Amino acid sequence: MDRRLLTLAAAAAALGLAAGCGDDGGGGTSVPAPSATRRLTVSSPAFTEGGTIPRRYTCDGEDVSPPLTVTGVPAATTTLAVLLQDPDAPHGTFTHWLLWNADPHETQWPAGQPPQGATEGRNGFRKTGYGGPCPPKGSEPHHYVLSVYAADRTLDLPSTASADDVKRALTGHTLASGTLTGRYGR
Repeated sequence: MDRRLLTLAAAAAALGLAAGCGDDGGGGTSVPAPSATRRLTVSSPAFTEGGTIPRRYTCDGEDVSPPLTVTGVPAATTTLAVLLQDPDAPHGTFTHWLLWNADPHETQWPAGQPPQGATEGRNGFRKTGYGGPCPPKGSEPHHYVLSVYAADRTLDLPSTASADDVKRALTGHTLASGTLTGRYGR
Protein backbone atom coordinates (compact mmCIF):
# COMPACT_ATOMS: atom_id res chain seq x y z
CA MET A 1 0.00 0.00 0.00
CA ASP A 2 1.51 3.38 -0.85
CA ARG A 3 1.92 6.23 1.62
CA ARG A 4 -1.11 8.21 0.31
CA LEU A 5 -3.46 5.27 0.84
CA LEU A 6 -2.14 4.76 4.37
CA THR A 7 -2.66 8.46 5.11
CA LEU A 8 -6.21 8.32 3.73
CA ALA A 9 -6.97 5.17 5.73
CA ALA A 10 -5.66 6.81 8.93
CA ALA A 11 -7.71 9.96 8.26
CA ALA A 12 -10.86 7.92 7.63
CA ALA A 13 -10.33 5.96 10.84
CA ALA A 14 -9.83 9.17 12.83
CA LEU A 15 -12.97 10.69 11.31
CA GLY A 16 -14.95 7.58 12.20
CA LEU A 17 -13.82 7.85 15.82
CA ALA A 18 -14.54 11.58 16.01
CA ALA A 19 -18.02 11.18 14.52
CA GLY A 20 -19.12 9.06 17.48
CA CYS A 21 -18.13 11.57 20.16
CA GLY A 22 -20.74 13.45 22.15
CA ASP A 23 -20.44 16.65 24.15
CA ASP A 24 -20.97 15.25 27.64
CA GLY A 25 -24.55 16.52 27.42
CA GLY A 26 -25.52 13.84 29.85
CA GLY A 27 -25.76 11.09 27.32
CA GLY A 28 -22.62 10.24 25.48
CA THR A 29 -22.35 7.59 22.87
CA SER A 30 -19.56 5.45 24.30
CA VAL A 31 -21.74 2.75 25.84
CA PRO A 32 -24.10 0.88 23.53
CA ALA A 33 -27.69 0.41 24.60
CA PRO A 34 -28.18 -2.83 26.56
CA SER A 35 -29.52 -5.61 24.41
CA ALA A 36 -32.67 -7.51 25.31
CA THR A 37 -34.34 -10.63 24.06
CA ARG A 38 -37.94 -9.43 24.37
CA ARG A 39 -39.67 -6.24 23.24
CA LEU A 40 -41.64 -3.89 25.42
CA THR A 41 -44.32 -1.68 23.91
CA VAL A 42 -43.94 1.94 24.96
CA SER A 43 -46.80 4.30 24.09
CA SER A 44 -48.27 7.65 25.05
CA PRO A 45 -51.73 9.15 24.56
CA ALA A 46 -49.89 12.46 23.91
CA PHE A 47 -48.15 11.42 20.66
CA THR A 48 -47.70 8.43 18.38
CA GLU A 49 -44.51 6.75 17.20
CA GLY A 50 -42.71 9.25 14.95
CA GLY A 51 -45.29 11.94 15.75
CA THR A 52 -44.84 15.45 17.05
CA ILE A 53 -44.37 15.86 20.79
CA PRO A 54 -46.93 18.41 22.03
CA ARG A 55 -45.56 21.73 23.27
CA ARG A 56 -46.74 20.99 26.83
CA TYR A 57 -43.95 18.41 27.22
CA THR A 58 -41.17 20.70 25.97
CA CYS A 59 -39.13 23.68 27.21
CA ASP A 60 -41.62 25.90 25.34
CA GLY A 61 -44.54 24.61 27.42
CA GLU A 62 -44.99 23.20 30.93
CA ASP A 63 -41.85 21.07 30.52
CA VAL A 64 -43.43 18.03 32.17
CA SER A 65 -42.87 14.41 31.23
CA PRO A 66 -45.50 12.94 28.88
CA PRO A 67 -47.93 10.27 30.08
CA LEU A 68 -46.56 6.81 29.30
CA THR A 69 -47.77 3.24 29.17
CA VAL A 70 -45.46 0.22 29.05
CA THR A 71 -46.76 -3.24 28.15
CA GLY A 72 -45.11 -6.61 27.74
CA VAL A 73 -43.07 -6.41 30.95
CA PRO A 74 -41.66 -9.90 31.69
CA ALA A 75 -42.75 -11.50 34.98
CA ALA A 76 -39.13 -11.77 36.20
CA THR A 77 -38.61 -7.99 35.95
CA THR A 78 -37.32 -6.36 39.14
CA THR A 79 -37.12 -2.77 37.90
CA LEU A 80 -37.70 -0.48 34.93
CA ALA A 81 -35.28 2.15 33.68
CA VAL A 82 -35.97 5.02 31.27
CA LEU A 83 -33.75 7.16 29.05
CA LEU A 84 -35.00 10.04 26.88
CA GLN A 85 -32.29 11.14 24.47
CA ASP A 86 -31.89 13.45 21.47
CA PRO A 87 -29.44 11.89 18.99
CA ASP A 88 -29.79 14.96 16.72
CA ALA A 89 -28.31 17.43 19.25
CA PRO A 90 -25.61 19.65 17.71
CA HIS A 91 -22.79 18.34 19.91
CA GLY A 92 -23.77 14.67 20.24
CA THR A 93 -26.50 12.71 21.96
CA PHE A 94 -28.19 14.77 24.67
CA THR A 95 -29.99 13.19 27.64
CA HIS A 96 -33.31 14.79 28.60
CA TRP A 97 -34.41 12.28 31.23
CA LEU A 98 -33.06 9.25 32.99
CA LEU A 99 -34.60 7.26 35.76
CA TRP A 100 -34.20 3.81 37.18
CA ASN A 101 -35.66 1.45 39.79
CA ALA A 102 -39.25 2.11 38.77
CA ASP A 103 -41.75 -0.48 39.98
CA PRO A 104 -42.37 -2.89 37.07
CA HIS A 105 -45.99 -3.36 38.18
CA GLU A 106 -46.78 0.33 37.71
CA THR A 107 -46.79 0.62 33.95
CA GLN A 108 -48.99 3.68 33.41
CA TRP A 109 -47.41 6.97 34.35
CA PRO A 110 -49.42 10.22 34.32
CA ALA A 111 -47.98 13.37 32.77
CA GLY A 112 -45.46 15.12 34.96
CA GLN A 113 -45.28 12.29 37.48
CA PRO A 114 -42.31 9.97 37.46
CA PRO A 115 -43.05 6.50 38.81
CA GLN A 116 -43.24 6.47 42.60
CA GLY A 117 -40.03 5.16 44.16
CA ALA A 118 -37.94 5.60 41.02
CA THR A 119 -34.63 7.45 41.15
CA GLU A 120 -34.23 10.29 38.66
CA GLY A 121 -30.74 11.20 37.52
CA ARG A 122 -29.20 14.41 36.23
CA ASN A 123 -30.11 15.26 32.66
CA GLY A 124 -27.97 17.11 30.11
CA PHE A 125 -29.27 20.42 31.50
CA ARG A 126 -27.46 19.42 34.72
CA LYS A 127 -30.77 19.21 36.59
CA THR A 128 -32.37 16.24 38.27
CA GLY A 129 -35.49 14.90 36.56
CA TYR A 130 -37.17 15.56 33.26
CA GLY A 131 -36.01 18.29 30.89
CA GLY A 132 -38.18 18.37 27.80
CA PRO A 133 -37.24 18.71 24.15
CA CYS A 134 -35.59 22.05 23.48
CA PRO A 135 -33.79 22.02 20.12
CA PRO A 136 -32.06 25.14 18.78
CA LYS A 137 -34.50 27.56 17.18
CA GLY A 138 -34.62 27.32 13.42
CA SER A 139 -33.22 23.79 13.25
CA GLU A 140 -35.00 20.84 11.66
CA PRO A 141 -37.18 18.91 14.13
CA HIS A 142 -35.10 16.64 16.34
CA HIS A 143 -35.91 13.02 17.18
CA TYR A 144 -36.40 12.19 20.84
CA VAL A 145 -35.97 8.51 21.66
CA LEU A 146 -37.60 7.35 24.86
CA SER A 147 -36.19 3.93 25.77
CA VAL A 148 -37.60 1.73 28.54
CA TYR A 149 -35.64 -1.23 29.87
CA ALA A 150 -36.91 -4.11 32.04
CA ALA A 151 -34.09 -5.37 34.27
CA ASP A 152 -33.71 -8.46 36.44
CA ARG A 153 -32.09 -6.56 39.31
CA THR A 154 -32.30 -3.26 41.19
CA LEU A 155 -29.75 -0.77 39.87
CA ASP A 156 -27.38 0.41 42.60
CA LEU A 157 -26.50 3.84 41.22
CA PRO A 158 -26.03 7.28 42.77
CA SER A 159 -28.43 10.05 41.76
CA THR A 160 -25.51 11.64 39.89
CA ALA A 161 -25.33 8.65 37.50
CA SER A 162 -25.08 9.40 33.79
CA ALA A 163 -26.92 7.72 30.93
CA ASP A 164 -23.75 5.70 30.27
CA ASP A 165 -23.73 4.56 33.94
CA VAL A 166 -27.34 3.41 33.60
CA LYS A 167 -26.57 1.56 30.35
CA ARG A 168 -23.54 -0.14 31.94
CA ALA A 169 -25.62 -1.22 34.95
CA LEU A 170 -28.25 -2.69 32.61
CA THR A 171 -25.71 -4.66 30.55
CA GLY A 172 -26.33 -8.37 31.06
CA HIS A 173 -29.44 -7.66 33.14
CA THR A 174 -31.92 -6.40 30.52
CA LEU A 175 -34.84 -8.78 29.98
CA ALA A 176 -36.78 -6.60 27.53
CA SER A 177 -36.69 -3.12 26.05
CA GLY A 178 -38.75 -0.85 23.86
CA THR A 179 -38.75 2.67 22.47
CA LEU A 180 -41.10 5.48 21.56
CA THR A 181 -39.71 8.17 19.28
CA GLY A 182 -41.24 11.61 18.94
CA ARG A 183 -40.18 14.74 17.05
CA TYR A 184 -40.03 18.38 18.03
CA GLY A 185 -38.79 21.52 16.30
CA ARG A 186 -38.82 25.21 17.17
